Amino acid sequence: MTKPENFEDLEAWKLARELTNTVYRFCRNEPLPRDFGMCDQIRRASESIMNNLAEGWESLHQAEKRQFYNFARRSCGEVRSMSYVLDDYSLVAAGEALQLRSRCIQTGKLITGLLRSIKNRIE
Repeated sequence: MTKPENFEDLEAWKLARELTNTVYRFCRNEPLPRDFGMCDQIRRASESIMNNLAEGWESLHQAEKRQFYNFARRSCGEVRSMSYVLDDYSLVAAGEALQLRSRCIQTGKLITGLLRSIKNRIE
């Protein structure tokens, strides 16, 4: 495996991008677009994962890097939590919320790996 040279090379960022694309696709399909608040919040949370990974990667300070990666991980949790609402209220097709949760968990694990790599460099 080659060492990432930019945030676009990070597997966590790539998966977060796929997650965001999935969320945007959901928000285009009925009945979800009628729930503006839900669409807005889940879009912003999914975008936050991508953006905080990018900001963390670009930071030169380990403490800032860790903070941004933590924000990204928390946003993964937020999207995962919201996926239950999508499921509970049948706002997406059967099984799609489960796939979204799975992608959130996988992304979160990759972010945890990034956090561990920072911790190992600091200690």
